Amino acid sequence: MSAHPVTPPHPLDLGRSPFPPIADYGFLSDCETTALVAPGGAVEWLCLPRMDSPSVFGAVLDRDAGTFRLAPDGVEVPAARRYVPGTMVLETTWCTRTGWLQVLDVLLIGPWHHETERSHSHRRAPTDYDADHVLLRLARCVSGQVQLRMDCAPVFDYGRAAATWTYPGDDYRSARTTGPDGTTLTLTTDTNVGFEAGSAVSRTLVKEGEWRFAALSWSEHAPPATVDDALERLTWTEHHWRHWLDRGDFPDHRWLSYVQRSALTLKGLTFAPTGAIAAAATTSLPETPGGERNWDYRYSWIRDSALALWALYALGFDWEANDFFAFVAEAAESAGGHLQIMYGVDGRARLDEEVLGHLDGYEGARPVRIGNGAYHQAQHDVWGAAVGAIYQYVRSRDRLDDRLWGIVVTQVEAALEHWRDPDRGPWEVRGEPQHFTTSKVTCWLAADRGARLAALRGDDKRRDRWIGAAEEIREDVLARAVDGRGVLCQHYGTDALDASLLLVPIVGFLAPDDPRCRATVLAIADELSSDDLVLRYRVEATDDGLQGEEGTFTICSFALVSALATIGELDRARSLCEKLLSYASSLQLYAEEIDPHTGRHLGNFPQAFTHLGLIQAVMRIVRAEEKAARWR
Repeated sequence: MSAHPVTPPHPLDLGRSPFPPIADYGFLSDCETTALVAPGGAVEWLCLPRMDSPSVFGAVLDRDAGTFRLAPDGVEVPAARRYVPGTMVLETTWCTRTGWLQVLDVLLIGPWHHETERSHSHRRAPTDYDADHVLLRLARCVSGQVQLRMDCAPVFDYGRAAATWTYPGDDYRSARTTGPDGTTLTLTTDTNVGFEAGSAVSRTLVKEGEWRFAALSWSEHAPPATVDDALERLTWTEHHWRHWLDRGDFPDHRWLSYVQRSALTLKGLTFAPTGAIAAAATTSLPETPGGERNWDYRYSWIRDSALALWALYALGFDWEANDFFAFVAEAAESAGGHLQIMYGVDGRARLDEEVLGHLDGYEGARPVRIGNGAYHQAQHDVWGAAVGAIYQYVRSRDRLDDRLWGIVVTQVEAALEHWRDPDRGPWEVRGEPQHFTTSKVTCWLAADRGARLAALRGDDKRRDRWIGAAEEIREDVLARAVDGRGVLCQHYGTDALDASLLLVPIVGFLAPDDPRCRATVLAIADELSSDDLVLRYRVEATDDGLQGEEGTFTICSFALVSALATIGELDRARSLCEKLLSYASSLQLYAEEIDPHTGRHLGNFPQAFTHLGLIQAVMRIVRAEEKAARWR
């Protein structure tokens, strides 16, 4: 080990260790950035200073792109992993030949730093906490003694710039490195640190009852200076997460733990300064092993808004719902009738797509992309999503002010102007535009919910015109999108199925007992599924502009649960929900897709839309069970 820093000529070679399964990663968040922790004790994904910034640890996309490991020397496989109950604190336990070691990982959150700048639209919750901009790792020897090893090897800018470490003073227990964009990382620990190429390394023997800590910080907020300080800051963070969870209104149900973990995950994917909810913490985790279906999901999709608000309001998290609604409303107001399908979590509109050709990708899945070129696609569900979000918001307070009413008028009129046009549908296909049925249904949703809001405003003229327009859209869909079996199909002129049409009973486009509604739900359940798990569509029947297969889309499977419960198939809904919950990771997290043959999680992780779907599915079953109990 060198006592002085060495500038490496190349990015650090991490030995090409195998990638963990996607579902085996632990998820950390301070509601400004997020991290993924591999079961072997390495932080393999961390972007700074925001969740959509360039990575400093990117080993999840390339084994040479940076990692930070704290674990027993020579031991890879832990004995157990869990979240400290009610928190986002990850606990990993190892058994070695000489003793047991426990590591606690957390992105610290502390009392509100008053100097922190906030978006002008941000509304603070009753108890104020802020990100401390510190990744804290605490190790405790539970019994015996354990040789503890730390390797902190950041590689800035998505693996393009290796770290050069220096000592900021005479204390060898602190080290510092600065990336090409000016991001400065400070490593503070209670063991002596040396430098090996681009890695800050320490090895120490920890005996029974002893603690060691390592804190990586990236702002003016002071990191913990001692173990006692670190433990106190850990306690603050645990208090924050439990206090937040205590504000929720959760059903007293056997699936409670899944709903609570989903709620915590959604909170963790929220960018606190604006209230935006990111679709996932990662980019380019593949939908197809080794394939090209690799996208950047670290942005906020407008189409998620209505479901997100429904879930947050249903669980009693009004502050978070209102924050996200403010983000959506500001985007809709500034865009007029040209609302994009997604925005940066800071509200920016341009999300230009770039291929990072120097990264090998997760298990060789290339290309690795940052940005998302779908942001400029024409997708007609955005207007229905925006009006649906306003409708959810107004329902919680029975008041519609002039500003929101102006947004409603703009979005409804845009939907009515364009609903006859083809688009690329809810799945952002990169093939030719089509008359996607779900796009028509969401334009109907804009008109239908707009008419209800017009009634609240007392605007009878618009109410009547929008009711008429909604009926015209419905008649067109039922005349042109229904096949000979009475099933709604993916787009006009095809008999292909599409799981997005599970929205039909959920949003009320057709009554639950309408034969076409039931036929559509049951056809998707029986024909668009593999081992009961639902595909978005059959790749061979859909021009999506891409090669390869994909797994079953987990949000669609949970949407089927909701749809089955809505049409009265409660036993079938319960059975499917039980099966889906059995596919959760050991930490009760979900990626975007599940391979029905192996149970392997695929796509970006953890996926907000999946956890939203879980909450909706469980809540609909709970309400259906309560309704059935009242009729007994």
